[in-house]
Amino acid sequence: MKKLSFLLFLVLFFSCKNETTTSSTQNKTSISKPQYLKIAGQTMGTTYHITYQHDFGKNFKKEVDSILVEINQAVSTYIPDSEISKFNQNKKVNFSKNNHFQNVFLAARKIFETTEGYFDPTVMPLVNYWGFGYTEKKAVTKVDSLQVNALLGNVGLEKINSFATEMVDGKSKEVFFPKKINDKVQLDFSAIAKGYAVDVVADFFQKQKIKNYLVEIGGELRTHGKNPKGKRWTTAINTPKINARLTDFEAIISVDNKAVATSGNYRNFHEMNGKWYGHEINPKTGFPEKSNLLSVTVMAEDCMTADAYATAMMVMGLEKSKALADRLKNIDAFFIFANEAGELETVFTEGFEGVVE
Repeated sequence: MKKLSFLLFLVLFFSCKNETTTSSTQNKTSISKPQYLKIAGQTMGTTYHITYQHDFGKNFKKEVDSILVEINQAVSTYIPDSEISKFNQNKKVNFSKNNHFQNVFLAARKIFETTEGYFDPTVMPLVNYWGFGYTEKKAVTKVDSLQVNALLGNVGLEKINSFATEMVDGKSKEVFFPKKINDKVQLDFSAIAKGYAVDVVADFFQKQKIKNYLVEIGGELRTHGKNPKGKRWTTAINTPKINARLTDFEAIISVDNKAVATSGNYRNFHEMNGKWYGHEINPKTGFPEKSNLLSVTVMAEDCMTADAYATAMMVMGLEKSKALADRLKNIDAFFIFANEAGELETVFTEGFEGVVE
């Protein structure tokens, strides 16, 4: 269920100011025309790019990097002493007051329930087994079905309780206290964490009263307002083929105050016995999911939701995903699939009408 920096989007940034603002500009108390600035960096094993408009040309890279460090310390399995790593290792966890772990966990539980378990962050042991996790990344040379079934027994978010009851001023109160029913259960937030980080950074810009911005991390993005040309922000959905270039687009969409995330298997995969298998692990079977569904792009109000549902739908397959997208409010999906002749076809929900260029 892990999605890395290959994630299927190429954000089309328009001409903007450089990341570094000149000192003379910074010292001005007023600017005749608000600037658009770009900042970029690395986080979560990928990159981030942010474009925003600020009246006085203030550079927020330091603040953004600080936010991202906090989030990683809560939800990254690649940091040995992160909150999620300690939880996975059955160590005592002192959850930080920023509530990043709690926010992601509770959102993941909600989507786990809505997707009937197709989105399941406890799939971590299987992600590691198939060579896509925080352990050594290598292809499986021979599948051990017995081992897969044994690991599958440790999968299921219902194996973790979310809350505990404590007494506060003589009254019982529910507090967030995740506790495993099975000590072998491990969490993996990689299919939702980047989307969450996008939202936290976007919310930071909202608090700064910035009206026009695009925040993108590893292909997941959220927009508000207009781009430097005064139009809706634009992004492209890559052609889902193994040999496709990053500049090969299946569609271009313009986004208006929405978040967008894409999931697919064609850039993060291993080969075994001449056949390739992708990183989207089905938590119901324990095996990488193979279907004619090649790419799912989800548009939602927030990026965490878009991120998680894009992953879930790739695992669910085309028909179940279409039915889910039609049923959910404020969720729209753009599907790319292979027909019986092996040709690419697209189908999308109503919300993408007028968005696809």
